[in-house]
Amino acid sequence: MHNCHARASLAPNRQRGINLAQSHIRDNYFVPFGFYIIMAAQFFSALADNALLIAAIAALREMQAPAEYEPLLKTFFTVSYVVLAAFVGAFADSMPKGRVMLISNGIKIIGCSMMFFGAHPLLAYAVVGLGAAAYSPAKYGILTEYLPHRLLVVANGWIEGLTVGAIILGVVIGGTLIRPDTGVDSIGEMALSVVAVLYILAAVFNLYIPDTGVDHKALKKNPIFLIHEFNHCLTLLWRDRLGQISLAVTTLFWGAGATLQFIVIKWSETALGLGLSKASMLQGVVAVGVAVGAIMAAKFITLRKSVRVIPLGIAMGLIVLVMNFVHELWLAVPLLILIGGLSGFFVVPMNALLQHRGHILMGAGHSIAVQNFNENISILIMTGLYYVMVKMDLSIYWVVTLFGLFVSGLMYLIRQRHIENQKQQDDVQHLDDSPFH
Repeated sequence: MHNCHARASLAPNRQRGINLAQSHIRDNYFVPFGFYIIMAAQFFSALADNALLIAAIAALREMQAPAEYEPLLKTFFTVSYVVLAAFVGAFADSMPKGRVMLISNGIKIIGCSMMFFGAHPLLAYAVVGLGAAAYSPAKYGILTEYLPHRLLVVANGWIEGLTVGAIILGVVIGGTLIRPDTGVDSIGEMALSVVAVLYILAAVFNLYIPDTGVDHKALKKNPIFLIHEFNHCLTLLWRDRLGQISLAVTTLFWGAGATLQFIVIKWSETALGLGLSKASMLQGVVAVGVAVGAIMAAKFITLRKSVRVIPLGIAMGLIVLVMNFVHELWLAVPLLILIGGLSGFFVVPMNALLQHRGHILMGAGHSIAVQNFNENISILIMTGLYYVMVKMDLSIYWVVTLFGLFVSGLMYLIRQRHIENQKQQDDVQHLDDSPFH
């Protein structure tokens, strides 16, 4: 079992003249410098991921692949999260998280190189997804090892805000470089010269991520044991009353978010008459909203108040329906910012709550692996449904309507389940409610 008190050893050494109360305040509210190194590494890695997605879409269009191949990019990217879920969590907990992130970035660089040398975009992006699957448990797991639990919402707000900033810049970089007047000879050249450099920058920051001092579990070599251990962790988190609610919300959110990326591109082309380059910029507009929502959540929402944001998920699904009536860019921009803002405000606290419960129940790496497993099954299912709807040549307006109603309906059912759980026992009252901004 993971030592939940290991963080105590990470507190800064008391300096002469600092009393016990002052030391307690500093330990609980001071964010150490290593956290900013973690954020920088995440920023450049996410920046490259999103620039490469736009490049891969353009590459598919360049080779005149069927339109339904585009959502399959997400399918190929996320399949590793599901297939390897039982192993990447144990791998992340077996060595310092910075080393895991460094190895994972190396795998992503290999994926970029494959695209340069002419590999099919789906295959190349699948290799990048393999690296991302190993990267994620380390990226989020180190937060619970490095910071006190009261700072988890703040930390997630910063991480999500920075990730969203990377999405904005990533789609801008990708959208700019696929334009014919940039002087870039091919998509492969762009992928190697720009995206790989971003991954290398992320790897450089990985070298300076501090070792948290937490004891690491030796990696078990028996895959049957690892699968059994993962199934135990999966059951444990779904049976926990707060764990199941936060896991359900984040699972739905990431599936919806991945699908919305493709919906926005298709909707922008149909309703607003934009090409791929400009349509990809509107993905960045959604990301601006998510960043604002994430920052606001980090400022105002404590861990105990995290479950109060669930109704915003219901509202987000309903507001998506308004996209059917928007045909002007000046209306589309604020609408997409609002959708993104609601998303960021409700997912950041729920993500922090899930990390907190998972860290207590099973340890950081295993917890994040369980989270990734569920979230990426959701991505596979929802992007798969979108693939089917595109294959059926269903109108984008019908797609938007079904998407909005689906998200709102499921969020309503999750809220009702939480209300029933609270009637049995009030678990929320035990969460930390200290201000941390």
